[in-house]
Amino acid sequence: MTQTDLEATQAEVNEEQLVVFTLNNEAYGVDVATVREIIRMQDITEVPRTPSFVEGVINLRGKIIPVVDLRKRFGFATVQHDQDSRIMVVDTGGQDVGMIVDSVTEVLRITDDAVEPPSSVVTEANADYLRGIIKLTDRLIILLDLDRVLSAEEKTTLAGTATAASGSAQ
Repeated sequence: MTQTDLEATQAEVNEEQLVVFTLNNEAYGVDVATVREIIRMQDITEVPRTPSFVEGVINLRGKIIPVVDLRKRFGFATVQHDQDSRIMVVDTGGQDVGMIVDSVTEVLRITDDAVEPPSSVVTEANADYLRGIIKLTDRLIILLDLDRVLSAEEKTTLAGTATAASGSAQ
């Protein structure tokens, strides 16, 4: 096999790194490139007149970040946050947003061929934020597209929430 053949073979098998987290006893994965950082739960300042899934804002090294509870966003029952709960600060189309998850478990490297498209039943349920399902030997991981978890209108609301909160903090 020549060097060119080897490079072509490697190019065909694209790899991706995922941050894997749990939510409602299920495993979810997101592209590691969208995750800015993962922090422990901290005090969240509530902001009035925000959607029910918006917990409020946090001050992260001087930057006001809106925080979304993914359990509420996906319609799951809410639970008390514990020592495993984390806030993943992610880039959702140019805006940093904190997303509360039950726990972060690992960073996983997968190949494109491990990802299957979501079934038509799932996509018909208005879940266009699902990128696919990853089948591993011992479990399934639901692959999310974080840019689509929030609508454009919701992102605008969150940006306004962060701006209003940072203005009142001065």
